[in-house]
Amino acid sequence: MVCVTTLVGPRVVRVPRVRDVLAVGRPAFWVVSVVPYYVGVLLATHRLVPAVEVWPRLLVGAVVMGPLLWLSVLAINDAYDLPGDLINPRKSKSPLLDERVTLAEAKVLALGAGVASIAVALVVGPLFAAGVVLAVVLGFAYSVPPVRLKTRAGFDVAVNSLALGTFGPLAGWAAVRPGLDGFPWVMALQGTLAAIGLYLPTTLADLEADRAAGYRTVAVRLGARATYRLGFAFWIAAAGLSVLLAALDAVIPRSMLALEIVMVPVLVAAYRRFIGPGMTFKGVVILASLFLLPCGTFALTYTGVL
Repeated sequence: MVCVTTLVGPRVVRVPRVRDVLAVGRPAFWVVSVVPYYVGVLLATHRLVPAVEVWPRLLVGAVVMGPLLWLSVLAINDAYDLPGDLINPRKSKSPLLDERVTLAEAKVLALGAGVASIAVALVVGPLFAAGVVLAVVLGFAYSVPPVRLKTRAGFDVAVNSLALGTFGPLAGWAAVRPGLDGFPWVMALQGTLAAIGLYLPTTLADLEADRAAGYRTVAVRLGARATYRLGFAFWIAAAGLSVLLAALDAVIPRSMLALEIVMVPVLVAAYRRFIGPGMTFKGVVILASLFLLPCGTFALTYTGVL
């Protein structure tokens, strides 16, 4: 039995198992948005650990940024990517492929999680909720025809990178402050450049399947080598910007300049070592983990711990 069933008159209504809903929501992805969300909180409070009185609001925001938004955007993406996933070996364990979750159920999950994320976001505040509305709309526009930004080269990269590099920190900031006055936009730029550098290689993992399915992603449009080089250029730009900001003592403290100068060649070399036209997601995970070192040091320095 792949699902729980309940009888409503002559019809059978399937209710996916919790573990199958979680499989659609990919818990491993939640940290991808919660980390930039925390960066926004850090920037807004100048504290490594926020004041206890804002914890409830921040935790509610984390639930929105993690489980709810990811379930919404991933469920709708799985629903409309199903034809391509059928020929993609990497998606062989998708709950939709063996009908543990049906196509109709995935769409219901996407809509339900999207509505829930907006409703719960209102608890955090109107600015935060407005951002969540935009995130849900973009998530659906990314996957649902006729817009389907995923298949429009350039827009696929922009949606994912802005969502993580810009929207994530903005959401954390909005969870603490009522407005965006004082938000350090240069950090959103730095985060978005890094997100593009990390996201572009992930499109290579599905290149052949996307090409066979007729999805005009940036990797299909440019080819593996050009996509890799473009990602590498954005990664270098993100690393270089961090050095410049530290040198100018702009958001990144000048005391971090020596570390930034050391870490830039390390991060550039790591990109060449672990990322390539034939890469897997393991390389992206390793690279992102190395990137956490200067990020962690920034957190400690920015908050006065170091």
